[in-house]
Amino acid sequence: MTQTNSTEIVQQQLRTLIGTGEPGSWINGSVHHGVGEEITLEDPAQGQPLITYRDGAAASVDQAVDAAHEAQRIWWSQTASARGRVLTAIGHAVRENLDAIAQLESITAGKPLAAARGETTKVADMFEYYAGWADKQHGDVIPVPTSHLTYTLREPYGVVGQITPWNAPVFTAGWQIAPALAAGNGVVLKPSELTPLTSVVLARLIETAGAPPGLVSVIGGLGHTAGQRLVTHPGISKVVFVGSPETGARIAAAAAGELIPSVLELGGKSANIVFADADISRAVGGAAAAVFSGTGQSCVAGSRLLLQRSVHDEFLERFGALARSITVGDPLHEDTQIGPVQNRAQLDRIRAMVDQAADSAQVVAGGEQLDRPGFFYPPTILAGVDNTDEIAQREVFGPVVSVIPFDTEDEAVSLANATRFGLAGAVWTGRVDRAHRVASQLRAGTIWVNSYKTIDVMAPFGGFGASGHGRSSGHDGLMEYSQPKAIWVETDPQAPLAFGY
Repeated sequence: MTQTNSTEIVQQQLRTLIGTGEPGSWINGSVHHGVGEEITLEDPAQGQPLITYRDGAAASVDQAVDAAHEAQRIWWSQTASARGRVLTAIGHAVRENLDAIAQLESITAGKPLAAARGETTKVADMFEYYAGWADKQHGDVIPVPTSHLTYTLREPYGVVGQITPWNAPVFTAGWQIAPALAAGNGVVLKPSELTPLTSVVLARLIETAGAPPGLVSVIGGLGHTAGQRLVTHPGISKVVFVGSPETGARIAAAAAGELIPSVLELGGKSANIVFADADISRAVGGAAAAVFSGTGQSCVAGSRLLLQRSVHDEFLERFGALARSITVGDPLHEDTQIGPVQNRAQLDRIRAMVDQAADSAQVVAGGEQLDRPGFFYPPTILAGVDNTDEIAQREVFGPVVSVIPFDTEDEAVSLANATRFGLAGAVWTGRVDRAHRVASQLRAGTIWVNSYKTIDVMAPFGGFGASGHGRSSGHDGLMEYSQPKAIWVETDPQAPLAFGY
C-alpha cells in the first residue's frame, strides 16, 4: 500500500466517522482545530508523514472542561437505567462502525488489522458491560449506635481527566471512558499526540448514541501543553493516566499539587515462568504471544522468560524457530502477525537497548532492524541474560524477550519478584499445587496460569510498585470513579444534640 493511499484512507474514514477529513479535538459536539504547534502523524508502516493537525493546547482543555461540567449535570440528572441504555447504545454504535475504526487504528498505530478488529470489539464489550452496572451501584444502611438512619450513596467525582498511550489508543480510551460514564462522570481525554484519531471517533459515537454533547471530549494535543493543563485544571476532580512510570510520576506529582487524586496504570517487566513439567509445545506458543503480539508494545508483555534449566535448551531451540517464522509486515495485510513499531523514537530505543545487551547476551533470533521502509523490528530473543542486566530490568516496549534460566521453584519466584515492576506474570506447569502456590507468591496485579495476555473488562487490572496504583476494569475499576457519601437522618426529635468531634 502506498503512502498516498494510506492518507486517503484515513481522510475518507474521518469524513465518514466525524464529518471532516481534517483531524483535531472533539469538544462539545464538533471538531475543533487547534491553533498551537503543528503535529505530524507518521505512517509507521511507511516511515513517512501521514496527516497533520494542530495542538489544541490549554485553551481546548478549558473549553472541554467547561462543556463537560454542563453535560455531566444533565447526565447525572438522568436515571441510572437511562444512563445504562445509552451505554448499551454506545456499544452497538462501536460494533456498527467496527471495520472503519479498526482500519484507522491499524494504519495509525501500526496494529495488524485482525488485532485492531479484536481490540475495537472489546471496546464495544466495555460499554455493554458497564451498562449493566449503571443501575447497580448501591449504597448501604449502617446500624449506627444512635437514633439516626445512616446510609451511604455512591456519587461521581464530576469531571475526570484521562490520558491514554499510543500502543492501544481505542482500547485504552474505552477502557477508561466506559466506567467513568457508568459512575455518572463527564470525561476529558487526551490521547497520545501520535494516535488521537480513533479516540476522537469514539467521542463522536458516544454522542450519536445519546450522551449529552460535551460529556466526553477528546483533546488532540501535546503533553507539555494540553496534558499539563488537564492534570492541574481546577475543574478536574480525578486524573487517570496510562503510560510510562517516568511520565506517570510527573503527572501524579502535578495532580497532587492541586490535591487531585490519580489512578496510574504504568509499565511492566513481567516474568513468564516455564517449569519442566509444563506442556512445552503450548508454552512455546504462549511465550511468543506473550511478548511478540502487538510488536511487544504492551505493558503486560512477557518480556522476561524464566526457563527451568532442564528444559532450557529444548525450549529455546523451538522458541527461536517459531520467532523466525512469524510474519512481519504491513498491518493492513490479513496475513500479517506483527506490524511495525508505532513511532521512530521507540524504534530507536529498541534498537539501542538490544545493541547494548547483545554485547554480553546471545542473540537467538532477530536483533537487527529490518531493511525495509517503515519502523519494523523483528521478534528478538536474547539468551544468557542475567536478571540484573539492564535489558531484564528496563521496559523495552518492543518485540524483545530476555531468557533467564532457573533451577528451583523458590529461585523462579525470587527472580520474578526481583524487579521494581509488578503488573503481570505467568506460570506454566502441569502441577495444580505449584500453579496456585507460585501464583500466590508473585508480586503482580494479574497472573495467568498456562496461558498469557487474556484480558477482559470483567476482571480488575492494575499493578504493584512502579506499575502503578488503582485499578481499571471490573467492579474495582468502576469504584475508582465514584465516592461514598454518608447521610445521617435523625429519627428521634428528642435526641440530644451532639457537641465535639
